[in-house]
Amino acid sequence: MRVSACLMIVVCMTALPIWAQDDSESAVRSKIIALEKAWNQAYKAGDIRALDSILDKEIVLINDDGSVQSKADFLGSMKTTANNSQEQQVSPESMSVHVFGNTAISTGVFRAKGIEGGKSYVRRERFVDTWLYKNGKWVCVASNATPILH
Repeated sequence: MRVSACLMIVVCMTALPIWAQDDSESAVRSKIIALEKAWNQAYKAGDIRALDSILDKEIVLINDDGSVQSKADFLGSMKTTANNSQEQQVSPESMSVHVFGNTAISTGVFRAKGIEGGKSYVRRERFVDTWLYKNGKWVCVASNATPILH
């Protein structure tokens, strides 16, 4: 009887880290989804300060046209967009997050609306964002957007 009780205790104790890991990964997924939504809201509002805190200083952004931007380029383009009062809207349609230790990969689809070259547009794009837990917070270190063609 003692042997089976000890065995049961050992089995339960080894299962605890698995449950804790699931809870931890769930919390990270929720945090990354919240950061993705915060990024969209900051982008829509032209909030450069919020974007600055979400994006890592070494982020690589690959745009839907294949061009590459640094953080400085991206934030600078936000100033240009705000000065030209071109409305931009980004709305996520779907999103999933996969956690690998201190790294998380967020994938999904978003819809973008705005004015480009004097013409309005609406397009859907698939994205992949890479997040890293760095210096006590999650920051985006890479982002890629690809148009979804019909």
